[in-house]
Amino acid sequence: MESQDIAERLAGLDGWTLTPEGKAITRHFAFKGFAKAVEMANLVAWLGNKRGHHPDVAFGWGYCQVTFTTHDAGGLTDADFTAAAHLDALLR
Repeated sequence: MESQDIAERLAGLDGWTLTPEGKAITRHFAFKGFAKAVEMANLVAWLGNKRGHHPDVAFGWGYCQVTFTTHDAGGLTDADFTAAAHLDALLR
């Protein structure tokens, strides 16, 4: 995916940023406590299984970090931006 396409797609997503190497998009979610972070991680896992596009997820007390990339392609594809948009829609 070209850098101009990435910038345009990223502009349409709230809270998502491009990783420094430019091969993934990531979003940090903050919570009060551990339970909400676990619930978010479970929601992200459910969505990944449902869509067949699995993100990297890190979570702990008060946070959940979600990162989308297409490992087979070695970087970003349409699937990553679509998955991020679907996650955002679930959270509205």
